[in-house]
Formats: sequence, C-alpha cells, structure tokens
Amino acid sequence: HELTSPCIPKLDWRFVQRFCRILKILFPSWSNQSVRMFLTLLGVTLSVQLVIYQVGLIPSQFYEVLSEKNYGKFKNLVLFAVMLILINSTLKSLDQYISSLLYVSWRKSLTEELHRTYFKGRVYYTLNVLCKDIDNPDQRISQDVERLCKQMSTMASRLLISPFTVTYYTYQCFNSAGWIGFVSIFGYFVVGSILNKILIGPIVSMLVEQEKLEGDFRFKHMQIRVNAEAAAFYRAGKVEHMRTDRRLQMLLSTQRSLMNKELWLYIGVNTFDYLGSILSYIVIAIPIFAGDYDGLTPGELSALVSKNAFVCIYLINCFTQLIDLSTTVLLKTQCYYDSLLVILKVVCFLFLLVPESENSDTAFVLDRLSYKSPVSEELLVKDLTLKISQGTHMLVVGNTGTGKTSLLRVLNGLWEACNGSVEMTTCFGPRGVLFLPQKAYLTDGTLREQVIYPLKDIYPSSGSIDDERILKYLELVGLSNLLSRIGGLDTKVDWNWYDVLSPGEMQRLCFARLFYLQPKYAGQFLHSFIKFPVALTTIISQMIPFMSCVKSKTCGLFQYWMRPPAL
Repeated sequence: HELTSPCIPKLDWRFVQRFCRILKILFPSWSNQSVRMFLTLLGVTLSVQLVIYQVGLIPSQFYEVLSEKNYGKFKNLVLFAVMLILINSTLKSLDQYISSLLYVSWRKSLTEELHRTYFKGRVYYTLNVLCKDIDNPDQRISQDVERLCKQMSTMASRLLISPFTVTYYTYQCFNSAGWIGFVSIFGYFVVGSILNKILIGPIVSMLVEQEKLEGDFRFKHMQIRVNAEAAAFYRAGKVEHMRTDRRLQMLLSTQRSLMNKELWLYIGVNTFDYLGSILSYIVIAIPIFAGDYDGLTPGELSALVSKNAFVCIYLINCFTQLIDLSTTVLLKTQCYYDSLLVILKVVCFLFLLVPESENSDTAFVLDRLSYKSPVSEELLVKDLTLKISQGTHMLVVGNTGTGKTSLLRVLNGLWEACNGSVEMTTCFGPRGVLFLPQKAYLTDGTLREQVIYPLKDIYPSSGSIDDERILKYLELVGLSNLLSRIGGLDTKVDWNWYDVLSPGEMQRLCFARLFYLQPKYAGQFLHSFIKFPVALTTIISQMIPFMSCVKSKTCGLFQYWMRPPAL
C-alpha cells in the first residue's frame, strides 16, 4: 500500500533525487553507448554556442564596416558570415540527430528494464489485477516511457549547455554593463522563477489526472475492440456509446480545467519573455547615460551598443529558455516520470517476492489453508488441508462463487493465503505443473508458437519429429483442419487468433498445448466449454477422450467443474 499510495507530484528537490534513479538506468556505465552519445552531444552543443557567439557579433562588425564605407572589408565580412551560418546550420542539424539517437537508446534501456521486472514471475498479474491504485500499466510502459524519453532528448542539449552559456555570458555582461546590469538580469530571473513555480504548482497534479483519464478512455475503446462480438450479441451499442461518451466527457472536463490554469501560466511566461527584451536595452542604457562612452564616434557607439545588446539579450534568453523548459517540457517530464516511478518501484518490489521451486514427487502441500478474495473480507475456504502428489487425480466440484477458481489462484501464487500455508514443491512448466486458465489465452504468432507456448523454442529440440508431435496432438483435439485454414505450422499470420477461432476451438488448442508440454501435473477448468444444463453422464462422456489422454501424458490431474443446475 505504501508503494502505491497516491501522492501529489511536485517539482522539488525530492523530484531531483528520484530522477537520478532513472538516470542510473539510462547511463548504467561510462562505457555505455548512451554516455558516448551524450558526451558527443556536449561537444557539438559547445561548438554551436561558439559559432552563435561569432554570428551574434557580425551585426556590430557590419555597423563598423559600413560607417567606414570599406568595400573590401564588407565583402570579406559577408563571406565570413555565410560560412558561419552554414557551419551553424550543420552543427544544429547534427545536434538534433544525436538527440534523436539518444531518444531511441534511452527508450530501449528504460523499456527493457521495465520489461525485465514486469514479466518476471507474476508481477504483471499483480499490477493489472490486484494493484488497483496503479491505473493502466500498459500505458505507463508503452506511452509514458516514449513521451518521457522524447521530452528528455528534446531538452538534453539545452540543459547540457546552460551552465556554460550562463557562465560565459554573465562574464561578458559584467564587462559590458558593469555590476548593475549583472545584478538586474539575475534579479529578474529569480523573480520570474519564483512566479513560475507558484503558477506551475496546481498544474502538475491535474496533468497527471489528465494522463490517467486518457488511459481510461483508450482502455474503453480497447475493451470494445476485444469484446466486439460479445457486445454485439447483447446489442449493446447504445449503452457502450453512453459509457464511452461518459469517459470522454470526464477527460474533456479535466482538459478544460487544465487549460484554465495554464492560461495564467502562459501569461506569466510570455510577459517574462517580452519584458526581457526591454530589460536588455535598459541595462545597456545605464553606462551610456552615465557618460562612460562619450568619447566614441556614432559608428563606434552603434557597434558597441549592438555588441552589448547581443550579450545581454542572449544572457536573458538563456534564463528565458530555462523558464520555458520548466513550464512546458519539464512539466510534462515530471508528469510522465511520476507515472513511471510508481510502476518501477512496485515491479522491483514484487520482483523480490518471486519464490523458487524445486522438482519433487509432490506438487502442493496445503496446511490449514484459509483464503479470500483480495477485494472482499469474506472467507471462501477455511482450514483446508490437502496434499497433491504424483499419480493423484482430483476433481473439485462446486457451485458458482464457492472458491474453485480461487483455490487454483492460491495454488499458483496469484493470491495470498489469509491463514495457514500452501507450498508448491515442484517447478512450473514442462516436467512440473501447468495450469489451463479459465479463459483461453492465445498469444501473437504462428500456429506452432501457439502450441508450444509458453516456450520460446520447440520442446524437445528435434526438428521434424516435433512437427509430427504437434500434428498428432492437433488431430487428437480435433483441430487438424487448422493447417489447411492457416497454411502450415510456421505460416506468418497478421490476424487476431481470438477473431479466427471459436471459443471451443481455442479451448481445444489449449489442450493441444497441454499434451505437447507434458507436465507432471495439470490443473484445468472444464466448466468454460461445457454447456449446462446437461446430465453428468453427458459431461463425463464428453471429457473421456481428454481425460484419458491427459492421464497417459501426465502423472497428476486436478480438474475444476462448476456444478450443473441439474445436479
């Protein structure tokens, strides 16, 4: 609960400390490719600033050359200016290119780190089913990571060069305008930063809420897409239209409130930007009206004003960019980062809780086990003592809601026991325990990949012999016609298997998967594809081929049946 408890995101020192945890993932070592690209970006950005400084001095040189009416110097100055502009455009393009490469590299590192822990053990189940405080984990991993890395790559070069540019142009400003100009610009920046932080405060939390509602709205459309046929059987178009529009209105209402608060922020930022241009001339005017430059000719004075104006304006622009970053890019980065930090903390915590199992002739040992649903306080089963060993066949029969499926969740470690203990003494997968879930799960990929799932490669690795085994089990479950419909075991498919197969065919394909993997123990839900009400003898006659095959291929079988109304 402490890991997932909601908190108001803030742009404070704690944010900086927590952000360093993300940086450790993006830059794991000094030899990492991201570090090399980052250092290259630093060199390119410094080169850009050197060129920009020379370009900024060109107007003052034009004033001086034109006042002297020197055609030779004017021609050389034009050629020099064109060369600087070409170099500047090339370096800026290289800056953008390296930033794009950093975005790809950072997204790869951060996403792979999240995937490593998210798919370890049963972490993904806990986040999606049991952790109600974490909304839309899929959006956080897929979209928020992409947006965070994009925003970071966008502001990388500007943040990287800011200390150098501020230091250099502060020195130049002090030389040209004295301590009064230096203090005026820095005071102006401090006042703008304080006002900006005050205006940003209430926006961050609302931006997080908007991202949550965006995820909910997207999930609603995904829900309709996945369950389109079921909704069509209910003729549920009108009610789903109403519910989807309701989510849309909640999202739009939050966006309008966010825009109302952003209005004052934008007013402050734009005012700060334009007042800065006036401040630069005020700073330059101080030494002029003080008589420091009375001995200069009009041409020399124009050149000096142009040079000093560039230095002061560029220093103010450096501070203005930092303010803009905090209001636009950094504001969104905080939102995406806060979203990712919660899921990163939880997946790392759950990763440490994944238990290890060893092979044994016993699958499960239950000692006075009591369990309940995570969302209810009512016990489903109390003081259950049971031992499931090799060669044992067990049938669990009961009415709906009596805890049959829940027992399997407890055995698999998806739910925690309230009292007592449950020990899994064998491994999971081939040569161990395999569960057939109540809802058939088909992944993306070829027919072969469906049969061997969750293995990544054929088992055992035996080439054509493996093809014969798969064809044998497909024929056994009555799905030999799939080969002609699909075109072969390894034919690439671009469709959703749930749209191609009927519910019965999906269940049969899962049985073919069970026979292929040959576990010692198989736990299966049978009520999902048996039509009730039917006589018990009919149920048994339907299941005899499957039960006999499972018995010949596995050493233990525990089945879960829903008690028919007729019994």
